[in-house]
Amino acid sequence: MEGSEKIRQVRRVTVAGMAVNVCLASAKAVAGWLCSSHALVADAVHSLSDLVTDAAVVLGVKFWVAPADDAHPYGHGKIEALVTLFISLALALVAYELGAAAVGRLVSGNAAARPGLAACAVAVASVVFKESLFVWTRRVAHRVKSTALEANAWHHRSDAFSSMPVALAVGMAWLVPSLAWVDSAGALLVAAFILRVSWQLAKPALQELVDADIDAKAAAVVSVAEKVPGVRGVHKARARRYGGLFQVDLHVQVNPSLSVAEGHAIGHAVKEAVCAAGLDVNDAVVHVEPDV
Repeated sequence: MEGSEKIRQVRRVTVAGMAVNVCLASAKAVAGWLCSSHALVADAVHSLSDLVTDAAVVLGVKFWVAPADDAHPYGHGKIEALVTLFISLALALVAYELGAAAVGRLVSGNAAARPGLAACAVAVASVVFKESLFVWTRRVAHRVKSTALEANAWHHRSDAFSSMPVALAVGMAWLVPSLAWVDSAGALLVAAFILRVSWQLAKPALQELVDADIDAKAAAVVSVAEKVPGVRGVHKARARRYGGLFQVDLHVQVNPSLSVAEGHAIGHAVKEAVCAAGLDVNDAVVHVEPDV
């Protein structure tokens, strides 16, 4: 997919998400204040945090899809890893804020306030809209192979999940006021979920930034290279993530009596086979050596 098309698709779904986040954050803040729902007001802050990550994706996509140049001969793909790491840190901060606020309400006993029922409707609407955004954003992320957009999709889902206990708690508190504490208990569970998602997003981004080897991808590359005619052995295969794709290098052993041109042709065939094998490899460096 061309860089301009990636930018268009990423920005389209992200700008739509920004518009939804503005509307939801406003609705939650107003409804939370009018209905005396501290949980819904906190959820409004969570929705506002999505705007920060949305902006990071909208601004960052132009840079990470840029082609290689003299100053960046390997391309700009690691900018996407930085954006992904930023989003994961934002999620971790949201998890901390939600969890700390929930613990504070439970300890202080302020969790027993009875909110208005209208807050429940706003929370339910948030779940529906944010889950829809998650599905759409994640589908586009897989299409354009964007880890940053995938991270932003999970940020949408974290907002949906944080609204679930709000809706449940408001409904239960309306029916049975003594059970209002479930709002804070549910928020703690949601915070734990968001923190787990944060780490799942941060780990591959950190691996990419430090060029960690990906054993499974390297093994798949070896399997493809071994099937190329003329290859007698494959070793020292390495793979690293770069943006949404992978870069690999490997050593292939050939008949020592071959000419330089013949050995080069086999190495070129290996590179073409690896890049065309559906492994999301966009570059392969092949070192040809004699099988002795």
